[in-house]
Amino acid sequence: MKEKQPGKKPDKKAADREDRLKAALKANLARRKAQQRGRGPDNSASPSEDKD
Repeated sequence: MKEKQPGKKPDKKAADREDRLKAALKANLARRKAQQRGRGPDNSASPSEDKD
C-alpha cells in the first residue's frame, strides 16, 4: 500500500477504492457479528476441545 504524502491530495480513483474497502469491511463485520449471534452463547468453546 502506498503511503500518503502530506500536502498531496489523493486522486479520485484512490478515494473511491478506499470508500469501497471501508464499505466492504463494515459489511463483513456486520455479517460476522450476526453469524456469531446466531451461534449463541452455548457454542463458545473452540472446536479443538474434546468433550468426552
